[in-house]
Amino acid sequence: MISVEDARAYILKHFAPLEAERVDLVDALGRVLAEDVVSPINVPPHNNSAMDGYAVRADDIRGASAQNPVRLLVVADLAAGYVPNAEVTQGTAIRIMTGAVLPPGADTVVRFEETSEAVNQKATGKGSSAVEILGAPARGANVRLAGEDIRKDQVILEKGTTLRPSEIGLLASIGAGHVAVHRRPRVAILATGDELVAIDEPLTEGKIRNSNEYANAAAVLKAGGVSIRLGIARDNVEDLTRKIRAGIRAGADLFITSAGVSVGDYDIVKDVLNAEGEMHFWQVNMKPGKPLAFGIVGGVPLLGLPGNPVSAIVSFETFARPAILTMLGKTKFARPYVQAILQERAENNAGRRNFIRVHVSRNGNGEYTATTTGEQGSGILSSITRANGLLEMPPDVLEYKRGERVKITMLDYPEE
Repeated sequence: MISVEDARAYILKHFAPLEAERVDLVDALGRVLAEDVVSPINVPPHNNSAMDGYAVRADDIRGASAQNPVRLLVVADLAAGYVPNAEVTQGTAIRIMTGAVLPPGADTVVRFEETSEAVNQKATGKGSSAVEILGAPARGANVRLAGEDIRKDQVILEKGTTLRPSEIGLLASIGAGHVAVHRRPRVAILATGDELVAIDEPLTEGKIRNSNEYANAAAVLKAGGVSIRLGIARDNVEDLTRKIRAGIRAGADLFITSAGVSVGDYDIVKDVLNAEGEMHFWQVNMKPGKPLAFGIVGGVPLLGLPGNPVSAIVSFETFARPAILTMLGKTKFARPYVQAILQERAENNAGRRNFIRVHVSRNGNGEYTATTTGEQGSGILSSITRANGLLEMPPDVLEYKRGERVKITMLDYPEE
């Protein structure tokens, strides 16, 4: 029986970042840069005011205080977005708004709060011919220098960076309307089995709904891929072969099937996959998700997941998600984790790596606590809908006791 780590390492050897495509800036959110981004400009492009106040010469206001104010003539009023049409000379000031270009001659900005404009009885402000300076900030105070944030020809984001809203804003600040990112992987999804019916078909005796197709398609979308849904392949060579080939023709970068890869299954799925490509069928040392297939079919990597819905979800999380992230150009796959106090005993009597579904919340002391979500059978799909984390128990750990502090891999965080 192969270990989880060995199976994942072998699978990931067959994946690499996909080629680059240029996309609109907002569409690049969550994507990975395929090249370095070099700024063509300085940001900010000019010296500007960091505060609403008065642009002055530091030499003119040396020693100014509320008890010893310095009176300056106001020669202009400058809003952000406009070019100065006056110069600050000895004994003068220009009233200036945040973001406005620092006028010639000025080297410092005094905030309104440190001037007579903030004193009601002084009655100075917009339109006044003079202002009193009530403080003496250091030379250069409240001034943003050109290139202070970004310098022209500077690499501002490196290849391999995942773009968050903050990076999108940074790219916008240099006028990058399009960026090169790794293409989204196209993932073909196929469910197999005569017992399956589509969600809009009558549920007759002996049949079950095709939930795996939808769960896998949603998981592909959440991981950043594009799903190609092929529906259900029946347990016969002709139908399964036709669906497999359809997925290849659709330009899939990864093929995901569910069911038909366990020891007790009909050999039809294995026969077709072997006929169409080169496959490995494994038993992975994990619970749920013991049966797994991986290989190359029509030049496309194929991952055969178990048919039980929880097994399929956990196997996708363990093997398919890292493959999709790799094709997106990402290198870190581990989800965040917390240390939580277990609220009940958890056991592992299978001799395998056991993925136990848990719900994590915070107690009154702000500590994380974890409670199992009930029956842990691989067919109990509702148990994973109640879970926001997975407790992994190594094969050699037989139990965790109630009250133990354990590591929980978080699928989602509690809203609070």
